[in-house]
Amino acid sequence: MSTEWKLILEAQSSTRENTESLAAALITDCEINFYGDTFSIEIVESKAKDLRAMWNTRVRGLIAVDSLINMIDNLELSEDSSTSSG
Repeated sequence: MSTEWKLILEAQSSTRENTESLAAALITDCEINFYGDTFSIEIVESKAKDLRAMWNTRVRGLIAVDSLINMIDNLELSEDSSTSSG
């Protein structure tokens, strides 16, 4: 008897553009399904340890891209406030 392990992740960022950036980070690793302002991915593996490894890889990529997005957003906010106050 063969068991498949499946995990589905739905994600949404602060804006549609940021959500698309997160999805783009995974585009070479898995199929991306968009639903409105969110996207989902599905990971299916025959072994739980393989599923965990694939999950970790994708989540680390999303965390890295999300950190970069936040840094860029904060820079843009800083630039906007410095140009409007001076």
